[in-house]
Amino acid sequence: MDKGNDSAFSEFILQGFTDNPKMQLVLFIVFFLVYDITVLGNLGMILLIATKPQLHKPMYYFLCNLSFVDLCCASTIAPKILVDLLSESKRISYSGCVMQLFVFDILADAECLLLAVMAYDRYVAICNPLLYPTVMSKKACQQMITIAYFTGLLDSIIQISCTFRLSFCRSNVINHFFCDQPPLLMLSCSDTYISEIVIFTFVVFVEASSIGIILLSYVYILATILRMRSAEGRHKAFSTCASHLTAVGIYHGTMLFMYSRPSSSYSMDQDKWASMFYTVVIPMLNPLIYSLRNKEVKDAVSKSLGHIWVWKRRIFVFQ
Repeated sequence: MDKGNDSAFSEFILQGFTDNPKMQLVLFIVFFLVYDITVLGNLGMILLIATKPQLHKPMYYFLCNLSFVDLCCASTIAPKILVDLLSESKRISYSGCVMQLFVFDILADAECLLLAVMAYDRYVAICNPLLYPTVMSKKACQQMITIAYFTGLLDSIIQISCTFRLSFCRSNVINHFFCDQPPLLMLSCSDTYISEIVIFTFVVFVEASSIGIILLSYVYILATILRMRSAEGRHKAFSTCASHLTAVGIYHGTMLFMYSRPSSSYSMDQDKWASMFYTVVIPMLNPLIYSLRNKEVKDAVSKSLGHIWVWKRRIFVFQ
């Protein structure tokens, strides 16, 4: 990709969270632990779903993809944060900045749409259970996942084009811990009005589409649950949605906090901490939410741990 019109810089400097060495060490330890938990949690979820036949259902197929997206999203951001916290120079090349933002935008959109697809899956399972095998067939699930990734790719190409067609000549210091659109646009000496409008339009479209599908699905789900005569049936239906609702609330709550604030209350430092939450913390939380609040996942984990324990005992006895 061409470096804007007359961009004066071949690299950027990421300002990060703090210049205090002691605070940087504390943050390094925290981020290192969070990233380790994220990798182990999401890889574990993917392997669990892949190896347990009882989890070979559309709901867990989508959850497997969500874990994959979370793992890739954290791996796009966290390793660079860890390196920068231990080094004096927090540099990132121009092409590295483009690639980081490009991959992150794909994954962020894909996660947003995956949460919407998972809500639709719960709607069909609860409101139209007899049609579930037909509507949520293997081919239909694969098509939904493909649309989520393709939409993320298309949106990312448009956003990257709008951002890096600009000239950057004011400064190469990005007031953030990764390459993101708002701080990059602030560095541009070009007119950013058109770019901001296009980027904002596509962000709102993806976010509004996702939230709209989720809200509509849960309106029908709630109406169906309230019509159930059995208290046990209502409890079971609510429990199948609890994990997804928790994940949706955390993710979209953070996104709405970032994008619905009035410009008068906007703060780049505040924005950095909010960004840290959805780029690093949420990918760690999702596998924990689904493993702690989903009965089938908990049963599969218990059986896996039981098999590991038996296997270790046999090795010990053999020795």
